[in-house]
Amino acid sequence: MKLLYVCSGNTCRSPMAEALTRAALAQSDLGDVTVTSAGTDAFTGEGASAHARSAMRERGLDLEPHRARRLDRQAIEEADLILTMATGHRDRVVRLVPRAIEKTFTLREFTSGEKADVTDPFGQSLDTYRKTAEELSAEIERLVKRLLLRRGQGNPPGGRSTGGQDDDADDALGGLGGMRF
Repeated sequence: MKLLYVCSGNTCRSPMAEALTRAALAQSDLGDVTVTSAGTDAFTGEGASAHARSAMRERGLDLEPHRARRLDRQAIEEADLILTMATGHRDRVVRLVPRAIEKTFTLREFTSGEKADVTDPFGQSLDTYRKTAEELSAEIERLVKRLLLRRGQGNPPGGRSTGGQDDDADDALGGLGGMRF
């Protein structure tokens, strides 16, 4: 499965989510998941922000090699699941590739059904980046549990239909050709 994270500049939230997800996946049996990131307004080639690098370094993760890339149709089409940091990013993905609506969610919509964006630390203090990293880490823990549950049982989280956003997310998971559940 190919997972794509999307934020604005691809220098803060999405590269942190990418690194945190790779670390979480390394601790699970979801070895067939590849993780990338892109930004709706990214300057291709730009490195991760200094505070993002510091916040990840404190967690034993290295963002030094990260280089921003701008979101494009190819990245959207190649992804099996697209998780955005904010509703505006989700809307941009769907404007670029309308059929991607079935596989595109904000991270929080997908993991917990919340209608909330991930805090944007851009231009803020290192402490704000740490808080955003903690926020991302909690959501990614839910994400990995959800993917493991889908793989093991083929049922929505909790083993029942929720009749809402979770059903849409579960439909997306069930219909992703790159996932084996």
